[in-house]
Amino acid sequence: MAASGLNLALQGGGAHGAFTWGVLDLLLQQPDLQIEAISGTSAGAMNAVMLAQGWLDAGPDGARDCLQRFWHAVAAQSPARWLPDMEGMEPSLNRALNQWLLRLSSQLSPYDLNPLDLNPLESLLQDGVDFERLRHNSPFRLYIAATRVSNGKLRLFRETELDVSRVLASACLPTIHRAIEVDGEYYWDGGFAGNPALYPLIYDSRSRDILLVLLTPAERPELPTDIDAIGARVAEFGFNSAFLREMRAIAQLRQQSRSSWWQFGALERRVRRLRFHLIEPDAAMAQLSRASRYDTRLAFLLRLKQLGEQQAQHWLDQGGAFPRRNPGVDLVARFG
Repeated sequence: MAASGLNLALQGGGAHGAFTWGVLDLLLQQPDLQIEAISGTSAGAMNAVMLAQGWLDAGPDGARDCLQRFWHAVAAQSPARWLPDMEGMEPSLNRALNQWLLRLSSQLSPYDLNPLDLNPLESLLQDGVDFERLRHNSPFRLYIAATRVSNGKLRLFRETELDVSRVLASACLPTIHRAIEVDGEYYWDGGFAGNPALYPLIYDSRSRDILLVLLTPAERPELPTDIDAIGARVAEFGFNSAFLREMRAIAQLRQQSRSSWWQFGALERRVRRLRFHLIEPDAAMAQLSRASRYDTRLAFLLRLKQLGEQQAQHWLDQGGAFPRRNPGVDLVARFG
């Protein structure tokens, strides 16, 4: 890895966050890995916090252990853990169950569906993270995204203020859980406002390398025609619009700077020098249904982890964050 360190931007996506687990697990085995900052949303926030806690406990190996404990604990609470494992990424029986749960959540408010406001992630965070210690001794900067319910604005919680409520706010899907209250303000999932937020990694960091770990394919050429497919595409647009706008703005700024670099200040020059790297789902993951984001069976999570490891290995084989071997993604071609 680059000696100056690597910034991570971790996207949210429910159970698909196990793909990011696989990416991180492989990266953490690289001997020269240095992380400066992590921006995470929803499942990305969970991965970021667990990585930071584990690193604080015992370095990269501790981070790997903490991530594994977290995702195995998620699977242990899966409502479908009693279903038999079947061949294929998304067995039809489990897909039907997840589709039913998804439709139920679209018809009933969580204030009716979940009157006791039960959230299994709460106990996992309480058991897995020493927030007081993390607030004072985080091994790197953290930016955890949440969305203000009152106005839709992005709120970034820093490592110095993290607690269970703030991390839960980043992963609060409004159709599943009640809004999370923090300091008198209510929050929903950070994906609505930044999935993930990139600007803190640009404005508040020295590293030239930013690795984007995405859970949603950049393009889906097929036209959705049935109601489930249409709903899934609409949901993807809603959770990725802020990220795509931010990437497009960065791409346009870089394109302009190529012809008139002398007119820009320090910030613009930094944006021009940044290297953006990308690890994203392959074709197998792209075929998964929206409902599979609720599939927390261990067998499914482990398959996603394996896909993440494979994509991360492909990135490393191309040069990883070594600038002479991997100049990064062409943002203008990809997002401009």
